[in-house]
Amino acid sequence: MIAAASRAFFDHGFAATSIEQVAADAGVSKVTVYNHFGDKRGLFAAAVECECEKMRDQFAVTPDMRGSLRDRLIAIGEAMVSFLSRPEMVQFERRIAAETEHEPEIGAAFLAAGPHRMKAAFAGLMRAMNEAGEVDIDDVDLAVEQFASMCKGMGDLERRFGHPRDPVRDRQRIEGAVEVFCKAYAVDECERK
Repeated sequence: MIAAASRAFFDHGFAATSIEQVAADAGVSKVTVYNHFGDKRGLFAAAVECECEKMRDQFAVTPDMRGSLRDRLIAIGEAMVSFLSRPEMVQFERRIAAETEHEPEIGAAFLAAGPHRMKAAFAGLMRAMNEAGEVDIDDVDLAVEQFASMCKGMGDLERRFGHPRDPVRDRQRIEGAVEVFCKAYAVDECERK
């Protein structure tokens, strides 16, 4: 049911998706859908949670801790930008943003299930780096936001509005973000390549 709902919601939007069509696509009765999810909003929330779970599986903040701080930060930046640049991710974010205008709870559910969990994982890693003495960060949550924002740059916004990905510019943004981050927070300035 959730797979059928996800396809319908993300292909056609919340308003244009009917419980009847989702039930038919899933091979179940409309009553079964209502019994499991309560209403269309509950079904959409379940579909969003499922998609966010898939995203978490595809993007993990677990770089090899044996490399230099610079190498680990570049790996995190590359993984994040690559993940966010995927066409299905761009489309998913567009759909969530459109639905949030009418149903603010949908946006809140998406943020909690996806971006906020990923931020928490990255913050946990950054706290470990802080405790290991590699970085000196007073506000880890802020530092994580700064790093992510610098890595994404305008490329993230541009992709949402139809511009193709520019891998060369993405790499420059990531390397620049690592450079700034290291100057601001590294105990020993990150080694340059």
